[in-house]
Amino acid sequence: MAHSMQTERSIHEMLKDTPSMNESGSAIHSGTEGRPFMPPNSLPLHNHSAPATPMTQTSPINGMESGLLRTGVSKIDSIKNWSISTYKCTRQIMLEKLGKSQRTVDSELEAQIEQLRETQRKYLSILRLTRAFSSHFQHVVGAQHSLAEAFADLAQKSPELQEEFTCNSETQRNLTKNGELLLSSLNFFISSVNTLCNKTIDDTLLTIRQYETARVEFDAYRMDLESTKPELPQSPFTEEAQKNFSHHKELYEKLRADVAVKMQFLDENRLYLKFVGPMRCV
Repeated sequence: MAHSMQTERSIHEMLKDTPSMNESGSAIHSGTEGRPFMPPNSLPLHNHSAPATPMTQTSPINGMESGLLRTGVSKIDSIKNWSISTYKCTRQIMLEKLGKSQRTVDSELEAQIEQLRETQRKYLSILRLTRAFSSHFQHVVGAQHSLAEAFADLAQKSPELQEEFTCNSETQRNLTKNGELLLSSLNFFISSVNTLCNKTIDDTLLTIRQYETARVEFDAYRMDLESTKPELPQSPFTEEAQKNFSHHKELYEKLRADVAVKMQFLDENRLYLKFVGPMRCV
């Protein structure tokens, strides 16, 4: 009994020594003395309500964006001009086919151009046949060379027919030698005609195609100028049409002169073929 009363008294004493709830609210009980809680100093505190300071230096990204913008605008202008020119040329071609528009005609030059295209077709046919003949004749020369070797071998092994076999061997050797000369001439002729057809004439025909395109553009802008002048003789549209017409007229005349010069050089190159005929070196 005495022991139980002593225990109750010690419990009451411990309860008396315990701090009240108001005092324990401001402390952290971890087995040590309570300390007040302080916020950490390492966390930066930003004032989000304050306006951001504007940048005073120009960013390189802005320069790139402006450059890309200028490039895009120039591409759009190029596409616009190309679309307008294509529309005008297509309309001009359709009107010419329907007989509702007059086209600029240079009869002498167009006759020369048509003759040049016909000449290229004939030369390409000659080139194809010469290549076939050279290929077949090369096999013939190879067979003659083999025959010469075979007759020479028989002349050594057959003393009774040595004279006949030796004569046949020498004949085949002479034919082989002349055949190789003819093959060399054929290869030179093929190379010359190939250069003429696939390089010189093709280069001239490329200039002719540019000339024909310039002729269509010239007629298209000429028709625009003729249709604009009676309605608005002093308007900005008439001035722009006159400017475009003058530009395409200069381009058309320049390409026409280039075609005439190239066709003159082409005639000189064609005359050179007289000295490189396939049989002249035999």
